[in-house]
Amino acid sequence: MTSGQPLQQDREPTLTIAQVAERTGLTHDTLRYYEKAGLIERVGRTTGNQRRYEAADLAWLEFLLRLRETGMSIADMQRFARLRARGDVTVADRLTMLQEHRAELADRIRALRRNAAALDDKIDHYTRLLDEQQPGTDEPT
Repeated sequence: MTSGQPLQQDREPTLTIAQVAERTGLTHDTLRYYEKAGLIERVGRTTGNQRRYEAADLAWLEFLLRLRETGMSIADMQRFARLRARGDVTVADRLTMLQEHRAELADRIRALRRNAAALDDKIDHYTRLLDEQQPGTDEPT
């Protein structure tokens, strides 16, 4: 992540907030909120104070989206981001967090599969009922 300092011209190309919004599907407001909420460190700025995201910022945002899509709470995402910002000393804590989240996700996937199977059974039941109500096609007209 960048330190909020104006970006130097000799660095790798950076992305505007609009480009990051397009790539991630997040709105400008959500990107600003993520920064304010501490989910992402302060993004680098141009001399005109426009946000400029680096590749590392985009990779981190994509990981945050994975956490969000798998049901991690904002509070836990913030906790993970704080640990990450502290560096390698927190690797074990981050690993534990991810392992616990993965176990919860596995439980939810199993529950979803059971629920999907129950829905499939009910769909099959109603399909058979409808088929039984249809007049036979073998009879002459």
